Amino acid sequence: MDLHLKDKVAFITGGGRGIGKAEAIALIKEGAKVAINDLDAELAEKAVAEIIGIGGEAKEFVADVSDERAVKEMLEKVNAYFGEIDILVNNAGAGGKYWGKLVEDLPAESWDMIINTHLRSTFLCSKYVTPFMKKQKFGRIINTSSMNALGGGPPGGSNYTAAKAGIVGFTRNMAKEMGPFGVTVNAIAPGYVQTELIGSYPEDRKKIIVEQNPVGRFCALEEVGALVAFLCSKQAAFINGAIISMDGGRQDFYWGKGWF
Repeated sequence: MDLHLKDKVAFITGGGRGIGKAEAIALIKEGAKVAINDLDAELAEKAVAEIIGIGGEAKEFVADVSDERAVKEMLEKVNAYFGEIDILVNNAGAGGKYWGKLVEDLPAESWDMIINTHLRSTFLCSKYVTPFMKKQKFGRIINTSSMNALGGGPPGGSNYTAAKAGIVGFTRNMAKEMGPFGVTVNAIAPGYVQTELIGSYPEDRKKIIVEQNPVGRFCALEEVGALVAFLCSKQAAFINGAIISMDGGRQDFYWGKGWF
């Protein structure tokens, strides 16, 4: 299937590794050009080198996507470099020490960090890419939510779940604003994806996660990339305001073997 993405320009946040890089590679394979954003300059440069190595056109842009001035300036640079921005993939996120505490024990710093990195960054990048897309009467915005936003998530993840649920509401509302201009806004809601982080989990934890999934495995990075590429396509022009689950049917359901 020709997705009609040849020479389209995609800007991907958090594209230095994992899901973001997989999305970039999927779009490159469809003929798009990619602007890779990451807070880690080394990761961004390596991802760009990998993409160029497989015949793609890419450029790295290092900035904190929760910083309004940095986002505005970065997107102006992307537009100047490529001449347009057709696709925005809001993928940037954080976790680690900022996640895993019950509400009563959750520091406000951890709440703010997760909300800013996931939800605020999605708002800022969408806000400053909108004028370019409106002007050209075409655009695709893909936001990254989570199965936790739909199912509530496990105890200790209130900040992450709130951020991802916020992205669901933001996506549906912005889709109504942008549809008249030929711009669609959708979100994906992945479950457990086979990233480096998941790979570092203890084997017993990975076993439980797989047992809790009806499909019996983790989602592959390439599968996320393929969905994003399709949502960016001409064929997906009537899909707008959708939240598409990629959780294997798990739906964050607790099967009595631990909250994973």
